[in-house]
Amino acid sequence: MIIDDRHYDVIVIGSGAAGATVAASLGQKGHSVLLLERGGPMPLADQNVADVELFRKDRYHPKEQWFGTDGDPFSPQAIYAFGGNTKIWGGVLERMREREFEGLHLQEGAAPAWGLNYADLEPWYEQAESLYRVHGRAGSDPTEPRRKADYAQPPRSVEPFLEELRQGLERHGVTPYPLPLSWSDSPIDPSGDAELFGVDPARQFTSVTVRGGAEVTQLHVNPRGREVKGVQARIDGQSWLFTAHQVVLAAGAINTAAILLRSANDRHPRGLANGSDQVGRNLMKLQQTSILQLAAVSNSGRYGRSFGITDFLWGDSNVSFPLGAIANGGGVLQDALFAESPPVLSLVTRLLPDFGLEQLASRSITWWASSPVLPQPHNRISLRGDRLQINYVPNNREAHDRLVYRWIDVLKAVEADPQIQVVKAAPTHPRGEAPLSAMGYACGTCRMGDNPATSVVDLQGRSHELSNLTIADASIFPACPMMGFGLTIIANALRVAESVSSTLSSRVP
Repeated sequence: MIIDDRHYDVIVIGSGAAGATVAASLGQKGHSVLLLERGGPMPLADQNVADVELFRKDRYHPKEQWFGTDGDPFSPQAIYAFGGNTKIWGGVLERMREREFEGLHLQEGAAPAWGLNYADLEPWYEQAESLYRVHGRAGSDPTEPRRKADYAQPPRSVEPFLEELRQGLERHGVTPYPLPLSWSDSPIDPSGDAELFGVDPARQFTSVTVRGGAEVTQLHVNPRGREVKGVQARIDGQSWLFTAHQVVLAAGAINTAAILLRSANDRHPRGLANGSDQVGRNLMKLQQTSILQLAAVSNSGRYGRSFGITDFLWGDSNVSFPLGAIANGGGVLQDALFAESPPVLSLVTRLLPDFGLEQLASRSITWWASSPVLPQPHNRISLRGDRLQINYVPNNREAHDRLVYRWIDVLKAVEADPQIQVVKAAPTHPRGEAPLSAMGYACGTCRMGDNPATSVVDLQGRSHELSNLTIADASIFPACPMMGFGLTIIANALRVAESVSSTLSSRVP
């Protein structure tokens, strides 16, 4: 084993939305930081795929397999690179609603309260939107939470045919609003991600060291089992050991839990920080279904996301429980999640020639329906030898199905409108659910809370059992947000970084 000569203030594990944001924030405050990333830089050709190649190759699947609920192995859609899963996230960054923090009453039961409220995150949301250059328009979403000011950047322009569709949707009783999007305005890499707005700024500070190709395999503790004394990583086939005053885990809801489980020792036989037996449990995946609409005019299939619809967020005319949100998916040829779960077309897309896929894309408009789920202890991550075992059974299904069919009713009404020329009626609206392999919206495996018997970390993300271990990613979410939660991850990472910085500043030399 190679032992690094340097002792850092903080080691940050993972360079996605949470880890990159924490590293940059701590670097700005002058702390010495080591940022460890399992992957390396992603080639620009892979970052901006807008082609039929998206359907041809497992471009966004690492060379590893996990076991699913049925016991069969599968290849996950996960990004090991600077920026993590933000490299393919679509850049939609929305705030959670105030009511979500209180614990939503879903159709199948009540979600737990967060312990935090919206006011606790509101100033961090503002910072996150500024940091990630979010383009949007305040007041356009009828359900948006309070905010002190408009977005600094106006909404991105949309394809002309989508503007006509928006007007038609408004005539039929729904309220499309411009999705708040992270955008860099760079002609080389325009979409915003955690490498651009987190890793790259972190590199500008001389106190920050960024190491790629460093897969963290285990955390080592002191004899009393109360403090992390070393972070072990595999680099170029060799084991390295790094040390720091504080360790921040931000490897994502799956791999953060996996690292803790793999770090089991005599003091922590069920895994590190797992006295509550909650590490790996309560896995939640935002329910997502893609819905295809037939376009009457040709489009490029290569454009970003545009509108969101929250008219059914809290229910509809028949039910009072939350259903979820609708969002336009952007062009078929640049939606990596759609390529992972094309509606009833999985086999067809593999067999169609390139020109056939181009034609399919040019006549398609995609929509995504998203609904929350409840945390369940049996939905969990565990170890099966050297591999991960994912046991997951979705819940809150009827509410999600109601949202899907409610939206299809809206699409049918729009298609029957003679004033709308950009879409046309079709005998069916093909749809497909995001599969187990799509882990970009996973959360909950290291839940936060005040009670050490039922949670892994406190409300600041600090381990109940290890004095210098903090978790900063979506694994600490006690409940599943109703729509994409990238902005909440970033805002909370800024909050956690402030807490870690305060701890370092108060440390006796």
